[in-house]
Amino acid sequence: MAKYLHIFMVSLKLGLMSFGGPTAHLGYFYDEYVKKRKWLDEKAYSDLVALCQFLPGPASSQVGIGIGTVRGGMMGGIISFIGFTFPSILILMLFSLLFTNSEADFSWLQGLKLVAVAIVAQAILGMGKKLTNSKSTITLAIFVLFMSLLIDHIFIQVISLVITGIYGLLFLKPNSIQAASRREKLFHLPKRLGVISITLFITLLIMLPIASSLTNNIWIKMFDSFYRSGSLVFGGGHVVLPLLEKEFVPQALISPDHFIAGYAAAQAVPGPLFTFASYIGTSITGISGGLLATVAIFLPAFLLLFGILPFWDTIKSNVYADGFLKGISAGVVGILIAAFYNPIWTSTINTELDFVLATALFILLMFFKCPSWAIVLIGLLLGIVFY
Repeated sequence: MAKYLHIFMVSLKLGLMSFGGPTAHLGYFYDEYVKKRKWLDEKAYSDLVALCQFLPGPASSQVGIGIGTVRGGMMGGIISFIGFTFPSILILMLFSLLFTNSEADFSWLQGLKLVAVAIVAQAILGMGKKLTNSKSTITLAIFVLFMSLLIDHIFIQVISLVITGIYGLLFLKPNSIQAASRREKLFHLPKRLGVISITLFITLLIMLPIASSLTNNIWIKMFDSFYRSGSLVFGGGHVVLPLLEKEFVPQALISPDHFIAGYAAAQAVPGPLFTFASYIGTSITGISGGLLATVAIFLPAFLLLFGILPFWDTIKSNVYADGFLKGISAGVVGILIAAFYNPIWTSTINTELDFVLATALFILLMFFKCPSWAIVLIGLLLGIVFY
């Protein structure tokens, strides 16, 4: 019980301070779980990030679930998710219930966006040293960086990672299977869980639209819409927003004004952007609708992750899979750099003052070793004072 409480408190702290979107979340996770607490090493973390980049759904939330699973099994993964997402869910549901004015002044949030710049920059440097330490891996990272920034397509990151993975499979694999299988087993999950999870994921994806079309029940229709949105989205929370808009605004289940106000609120709170579903569900049918929406949109992430993780250690021990993951991990560094530039840098560093304050936060974090929570508080204070 003490272990689960510890997992919950650590993830809750991250849920309260993780501003800046999924890339920033990976930075916070890296700082807290890898550098500070050493719940898993650099290689295991990069492999988990690479896996979650491939899966549809909220990548940062899935990474958090995976880390919780490393620490405390399946229940640890669930508790880690609850801690990380609870603040965002609660705030957005309350905002939906109390929504009166979408013109509130959120200019002080600029300080928290500056924190995201510092956190992600630190994560890129830390992961880059470990994952791009050769000419080949540096080239792969640059390739993914260029592809991500120059080609505007929903699947470009996944396509780029496949290419880097194939390169790694051919040219970066270790010399022997023994060299690939020395790592300690991370996920102690039964393979039966994996089979059941994947089967349930596919069954719901097929059956829910059929059930929705055969009934006018609003609860089934909502569950179907949120579940499909969480199942078929690559690229994180920002990509799911247009899907949710098409599911609910044309049907007059939520007004355009309320949708936009909720989107602004989701950008302002810490934690995963997928909790925007909590706001929409609450706007449609109250608290029960918000809870249903939250479960439905995150359920695919759980089913896919728990479907893969029981087999993950076996997959990684294969010499070819090891090379494949090395290529993908290098590509993930490129994705982080691309996201650092756009949207984090481009939407945050607009003036000389922004640059100076972000640099100061980075120096405090990187060289003075200030903890992440202190950097968040300093960034919040800077936002209040200067913006």
